[in-house]
Amino acid sequence: MTTVKADFAPFAQRMMAEDLPDIVVRNFEFYYRQLAEGRAGLIAEADLQAISTLPDAEAFGAALSTTGRAAMSKTILLKLNGGLGTSMGLDKAKSLLIARDRLSFLDIIARQALQSSAPLVLMNSFNTRDDSLAALASYPDLRRFNIPLDFVQHKVPKIVQADLTPVIWPAAPDLEWCPPGHGDIYTALVTSGMLDALLTAGYGYAFVSNADNLGAALDPAILGYFVAERLPFLMEATDRTAADRKGGHLARATDGRLILRESAQCPPEDMAAFQDINRHRFFNTNNLWLNLPALRALLEERQGVLGLPMIRNGKPVDPCDAASTPVYQLETAMGAAIGLFEAAGAVRVPRTRFAPVKTTDDLLAIRSDAYVLTDDFRIEPNPLRRLPGPPAVSLDARFYRLIDDLEARFPFGPPSLLDCARLAVQGDVRFGRDVISRGAVEIANSSAQQAQIADRAILEGRIGF
Repeated sequence: MTTVKADFAPFAQRMMAEDLPDIVVRNFEFYYRQLAEGRAGLIAEADLQAISTLPDAEAFGAALSTTGRAAMSKTILLKLNGGLGTSMGLDKAKSLLIARDRLSFLDIIARQALQSSAPLVLMNSFNTRDDSLAALASYPDLRRFNIPLDFVQHKVPKIVQADLTPVIWPAAPDLEWCPPGHGDIYTALVTSGMLDALLTAGYGYAFVSNADNLGAALDPAILGYFVAERLPFLMEATDRTAADRKGGHLARATDGRLILRESAQCPPEDMAAFQDINRHRFFNTNNLWLNLPALRALLEERQGVLGLPMIRNGKPVDPCDAASTPVYQLETAMGAAIGLFEAAGAVRVPRTRFAPVKTTDDLLAIRSDAYVLTDDFRIEPNPLRRLPGPPAVSLDARFYRLIDDLEARFPFGPPSLLDCARLAVQGDVRFGRDVISRGAVEIANSSAQQAQIADRAILEGRIGF
C-alpha cells in the first residue's frame, strides 16, 4: 500500500455528528494516520522471541487461593457481550442462546457472578444492550452493588481502501460503521464513566473474558497470584493445539516485554512460523486480569490514547455482498495491552478455562454429554470422558450453520459424544433420540433426500447414505 495524503476531517465530522466522545475520535485518528502512512500493523517474526514456559496456574497452592479470596470483594467480573449471533442466524445477543440445561450463556454468567459475590458488568453493544439487560432482570440480586450493570462499546467509520475516505453506503447506512475491536474496552471504560465508578466504589481488579467462554469463571488462585505479584495486567494463556493455529499467540518483543500477535498482524512470509504450535506454544484465551488503578494511570499518562497495535482488516462494506466496496476496518485487541505495561504477566491455564462457542459445531459439543455444568456453574469436560481433549465436531454448513437448522436436525438434543473423538457430518442428516457416537464418526449423505439416524443408534466409523 502506498502512502496517501491523509484527510481526517471528514471522519472527524461524521464521528462528531454521531456524538462520539472526543477521546474516541482521537483514538481513531491515531490509527487512521498510521494507515495513511502505509502501515499495516504487521509484526515480523524476526522481531519476536518465542516463549517456552510460563507460571502454571495448575500448580498454584492454597496460599494464593486464600490471597485471592481476600481480594474478591475488590474484584468485578467483566464480560464482553457485544456480539450478535448473526453467523448462526440470530438477531439478538449470542449470549441469549441456550447453552445447556435450559440455561442461556447469560443465565450461567449471572449465576457464576452470584456464586462468587462479585459484581457483574457487561460491555454491551448498541445491538445487544436492551435484550441482555432485560434477560438479567430476572436476577435482581445482581443490582445490589452500587455500580452500573453495563456500559456500551463505540463504533468507528469504515474506510474505502481505494482512497482512504469514509465509505458512503446509502442502501444500509449502518454498514458504514463497525466496532473497533474489543480493544475499545479501555476507551469505553473511560467514556462511560464506568472506570471512575468502579474506583470510587473501591474496586481495584477486573477479570475480563468473552461471554461465549463459559470456562472463564473467577478463580481465587489466579486472582491471588495477580495480587501477590502486584501485576498491572495478567493474561491467561493455554497450550496451543492444531485447532488454534490461526489464533493469537503470546511472544516476547525484543525489548523484553510480552506481546500478543494476531493472525492479521503476521506478514505472509512469516505465516508458517506463526502457525508452528511447537515454536509459539501459548494461545491467548482472552481471559484477562486488570489492575484498575494501574489502567487509569496509564490512560492518564497517554491522554486517553493507549496506542494498542493496529489491526487492519480488509472486507467488503456489505458482509453479505463480496462484490461491494472494499473497505478497511481498523481494530485493536484488548489482549495487546500486555505490551503496554512494563511489568505485565501471563500464566498458563488448563484448557478447561477456554471453551468458547463460535459456531453451531461448538454449540453442539457444549450441549452434549462430553461436558458438564458444575455446581459453581462452570462448563468443563465430563470427568467420565476417557479420550484426550474435547470432541472435534464438524457439521456441513449448508444444513447446520443456522441455529434453527441445527435444532431441526437434532430435535432430541445432541448425540452422546462422551466416547467420541470426532463427529463429522456431510449432507442433510436428521438424528433420532438417544443416539450414541463412538470413536471417529464420519457420516456422509450424498443424496438429495434427508437421511435419518434411528433412535438409539450406535454410530462408529464411516456411515454412508
